[in-house]
Amino acid sequence: MAEKRWHSIKQQHCDHVGCAVNLEVQVVLPSDYLPEQPPRIIGHRCSKGLQCSLFTKPSCVWAGTNPGYDPFMDN
Repeated sequence: MAEKRWHSIKQQHCDHVGCAVNLEVQVVLPSDYLPEQPPRIIGHRCSKGLQCSLFTKPSCVWAGTNPGYDPFMDN
């Protein structure tokens, strides 16, 4: 059976929250009987996404509130 896990891919400073955040992706690992399949990324999140979504203005794609803005794209 396939397995879902969250993996941290990067740690950066976020200006919106004012501290370091972990950028994470949700990966589906293939089952044991299909080992040649690569893992699939099915989601992404920020470790401080809940705090960002409580602010009055939308933040970014990692928090899930503004899909058109990724502040970590150029870094």
